[in-house]
Amino acid sequence: MSFLDVDEALADLIEHIEFDRSPLTDIKQVSEQGVDIGLIEGGLCNRENVEVLHQFRQRCKVLVAVGACAMYGGVPALRNGIPVSELLAEAYLGPDVLNAQVPQDPELPPLLKKVLPLHEVVPIDYTLAGCPPPAAAFRELIMAILEQRVPVLPEDLRRFD
Repeated sequence: MSFLDVDEALADLIEHIEFDRSPLTDIKQVSEQGVDIGLIEGGLCNRENVEVLHQFRQRCKVLVAVGACAMYGGVPALRNGIPVSELLAEAYLGPDVLNAQVPQDPELPPLLKKVLPLHEVVPIDYTLAGCPPPAAAFRELIMAILEQRVPVLPEDLRRFD
């Protein structure tokens, strides 16, 4: 959503970029030929997250970790000091839970023992700090990559709302 705050500057970017897999296109897989720049947010909480990240990394020339969760694990990583079995028991087996049981559906990917930042699993080329990063940071980073220059991301482009 923060990326969309680029507003009218998005028109400038549209001349240079094409969206592939994104919530804007509802495309679920990255093109086989790959993409120039991949923006990915969120920490790695389960095995499916790790698989998707590996596939995405293979198809991106440049991979950008977007936000505090992608860079550090963020709020979800607060669970890292608690064993997964205790987390599941708290969520699904409490005395006030109707029909208490831990879900066993094969569609649910198994949780990792801890939430991981992206760089612990694949190489990351750039990071956009913040929660969320401001629109100006997205624009600057994308334009810098397109113009083959070092991005200028001063402190005021790192916000935590």
